[in-house]
Amino acid sequence: MNVQLDLGAVLAEWPLLVKGIFLTTFMIVVSGLLGIVLGCVLAWMNTQSRKFQMAIASVYIEVIRNTPFIVQLFFIFFGLPSLGVKLSPLAASMVAMTINLSAYSAEILRAGIESIPKGQLQAAKSLALQPLQTYTNIVLPQAFKNTWPSLVSQIVIVMLGSSVCAQISTEELSYAANLIQSRNFRAFEAFFVATLAYLGLSLILRTFLDKAIARLIFKSTHG
Repeated sequence: MNVQLDLGAVLAEWPLLVKGIFLTTFMIVVSGLLGIVLGCVLAWMNTQSRKFQMAIASVYIEVIRNTPFIVQLFFIFFGLPSLGVKLSPLAASMVAMTINLSAYSAEILRAGIESIPKGQLQAAKSLALQPLQTYTNIVLPQAFKNTWPSLVSQIVIVMLGSSVCAQISTEELSYAANLIQSRNFRAFEAFFVATLAYLGLSLILRTFLDKAIARLIFKSTHG
């Protein structure tokens, strides 16, 4: 069987690929920031002694972690309009990615929080620090340091999971690859290029978070 690859037919559609890569990057930057912030809030709620706060955070985390991302995406995009909330494909995708990342990052941070020696919390209490001050100034920085590799991996996973957002016509990378192959019938080449693009994005994102962002966040510790 003689199979001839024609990557040129795919690369000729480079504007679509560039747009897809840009949109995928934009989605993970926005949802990554919002997801980590929301994860910090959920982790704080889940480590408090107030049962009501813990119950809300626990239910939220368990529901999100035990349902498929694509179901969450479809619920937001197709289900919420019946309640009068209609979002664009891009907005629905970023909301779904934010919610998904927040639940997983909350559990990761909770593990980091529980690894902090209790003596530090008692010392903060003896200094009359408020619980929120203790959390933001003492607990959270150490939790981030202890769990940063796991958080980075989860962010990359969410970025790769954004490929299913093409199912609601979000014009990200996998949408671009599918559109290209529908035009030139070069499915192998289109998704081969998309695979390389996702691999490149993953390596760049992981390196950026592991190096530049980690140094920025933990510079006082390293210094």
